[in-house]
Amino acid sequence: MKNIVIVGGGAGGLELATHLGNKLGRKKRANVTLIDRNQTHLWKPLLHELATGALDDGVEALSYRAHAHNHYFNFEQGSMVGLNRQHKYVELAPVYGDDGDMIVVSRRIPYDYLVIAIGSKSNDFNTKGVEENCIFLDSPAQAMRFQQKMLALFLKFRENQVLDDIGETESKQELVQDGHIHIAIVGAGATGVELSAELYNAAEHLSSYGYGQIDSSRLNVTLVEAGSRILPALPERISNDATEELRKLGVDVKTNTMIVEAEKKQLVTKDGQHIPADLIVWSAGIRTSGITKRFDGLEINRINQLVVKKTLQTTNDDTIFAMGDCCFFMQEDGKPVPPKAQAAHQMASRCAKNIIALFDNKPLKDFKYNDKGSLVSLSEFTAFGALGGKITGGSSMTIEGKIAQWMYVSLYRMHQAALHGCFKTGLIIVVGHLNRYLRPSLKLH
Repeated sequence: MKNIVIVGGGAGGLELATHLGNKLGRKKRANVTLIDRNQTHLWKPLLHELATGALDDGVEALSYRAHAHNHYFNFEQGSMVGLNRQHKYVELAPVYGDDGDMIVVSRRIPYDYLVIAIGSKSNDFNTKGVEENCIFLDSPAQAMRFQQKMLALFLKFRENQVLDDIGETESKQELVQDGHIHIAIVGAGATGVELSAELYNAAEHLSSYGYGQIDSSRLNVTLVEAGSRILPALPERISNDATEELRKLGVDVKTNTMIVEAEKKQLVTKDGQHIPADLIVWSAGIRTSGITKRFDGLEINRINQLVVKKTLQTTNDDTIFAMGDCCFFMQEDGKPVPPKAQAAHQMASRCAKNIIALFDNKPLKDFKYNDKGSLVSLSEFTAFGALGGKITGGSSMTIEGKIAQWMYVSLYRMHQAALHGCFKTGLIIVVGHLNRYLRPSLKLH
């Protein structure tokens, strides 16, 4: 029985493992194994909600082991640190517990067909101080770290307000700068824009939960973008509308502003300005992990993405596929496939069909990306989007408001349906509506 190994349990990787498990693993035609460094899966576009507490990972996170059991594939926890193409195995690093004890030793996982779907992470462009002073939102662990720091910052703000009220100004600690909460976000793509709006939604709820009276006059969120406008992947009109909406909320949107250094309590711009920040998030640009340089000679580009052929096979090894953000696929129009969840979803579908075709001795088909548009949600306030021409039957169409919010949520429902099927996803939706009445608006722990 042949071994299919998938490295990376993100949106595309988990959907692929689920599909191949149901089609090949269930019929004992192949051993399907999914590898990921984490124990649970969370849809990456939701990380900004996890960071503010708007999403409860205890409810939304999916156990890889439980899902593997239900869909006829195996799960191995670990990080891929090496690849041997001659002997066909991937090497996994040991897994350590919180106390530093080794839980799982290093392993070699054999494969006949390998799919690399390790995703991407934020690109700090080697900017001074970013690694030490900024938080990235590339994983649930990083999102939870942001949430803990955010809650501590809001609690400090409340403490200063209490001391002010009782007249104990001498006891006030230097907790927040000038009596305000300063949060800076570098990078005005979807993550940066959505997090900016989500912070104001969180502030409204936190005020009612005893974190002090926080409003737009006390919460200063600065969104910094090196380009000429926010949301460059969307049409300029939507970018302008989103900018206006963010400024109504209180966000200080700074475009054409390049950061050259991140310090502990501030950002330094190229023209010498200083942007105060008690908490800094870096969400500018993407790159693939440099671990791909150790993948036994597979072709990579300048940001470490694996270069693939039209069938999603790597250029110099037909038994190895790559998909999602970690692969570089050049389209016929000369543009690479963008790093979007919808691209990972479509690649997972094509990759699954091509691997099954290999088992059935049928020809492989080329991947063709169908850009269905882009959507961005400004928390509970509003949403914006642009639908691709293939959806509207002509030119692209812009949408906003309730219909855009509904379509934004539907993207996540499509991902859930790919994992669980339509019936179970329907039950998940019902439970989600019940939880809106049973659970607090924000997760505070």
